[in-house]
Amino acid sequence: MSVARFVADQRTMHQVPHVFCCRILDLSVSWFYKWLGREPTDRQVRRGEFDAAVKTAFDASGGTYGSPRIHADLLEDGWAVSVNTVADSMRRQGLQWRKPKHRKGLTKQDATAAKFPDLLHRDFTAPAPNIKWCGDITEIPTDEGKLYLATVLDLFSRKLLACPTSTHPDAELACDAIKIATSIRGGRTKVEGVVFHTDRGSTYTATRFTGLCGRVGVRQSMGRVGSTMPPRRRSSPRWNTRCCPGTTSPPETRPASLSSPGARISTTPAVGTVPLGCKHPTTTKRPPQNSRARHDTPETLSQLRILHRA
Repeated sequence: MSVARFVADQRTMHQVPHVFCCRILDLSVSWFYKWLGREPTDRQVRRGEFDAAVKTAFDASGGTYGSPRIHADLLEDGWAVSVNTVADSMRRQGLQWRKPKHRKGLTKQDATAAKFPDLLHRDFTAPAPNIKWCGDITEIPTDEGKLYLATVLDLFSRKLLACPTSTHPDAELACDAIKIATSIRGGRTKVEGVVFHTDRGSTYTATRFTGLCGRVGVRQSMGRVGSTMPPRRRSSPRWNTRCCPGTTSPPETRPASLSSPGARISTTPAVGTVPLGCKHPTTTKRPPQNSRARHDTPETLSQLRILHRA
């Protein structure tokens, strides 16, 4: 800080007259007033332009960017500054980033809607197709906004039957998923009586969705709020046939020929996790024909003695 700046700050912050400070510091009053009316220096001009650029980048982010991200944006714009310089500018202007609030989940229970019992009782296995289905809605953040994905999975093979998307997680999206899954499996005559397990969100308790399930013959089942099924079931929506070539059936109904030790099973893992129950046979090395160790044979010992003597 310069001496003239110190005198000016005393007047601004502590109401000390300029003349009094100049007399104590043995300064010329005319020199001080000349300093007040001077043209801004090149450094001050650059600092003003830089502060304006920082403020523009901060406002463009909606007040959510800190100094590292603003520094990256300024580097793209051609500014040759450090991240500490950006932090000083933000501190000087009183700019403080705020952390964006994220929703904890999409499941919102409707207290007035009727609830359905849990027909699965945490048993997420099925002996045949079109016996037990499950579904959920997932939020997918994109550069253009949020996108919502509704899924319907068959618990027999974990095959993804439907996955419509929408910009709103409403009952219409859930209805589209049921309509697609019903069409894929052959209509109402094929899926009548299937159990569709979801959470207790208001999307699945809406009158529009429950009415559709009643018309197509789908029985609704609900667990507690925010818990549809175990994570391993959600992460593997479909039985991957690359794990066991030549079969499309799940581990429970695989032919016995594929479970024999001599069957050819690929050891290359599929994308994601290997489905449960798909065990690759372990190969064991055959013991040597001669049960005695090689270094115990007289021929080897004699060779070692000859090498040692040499």
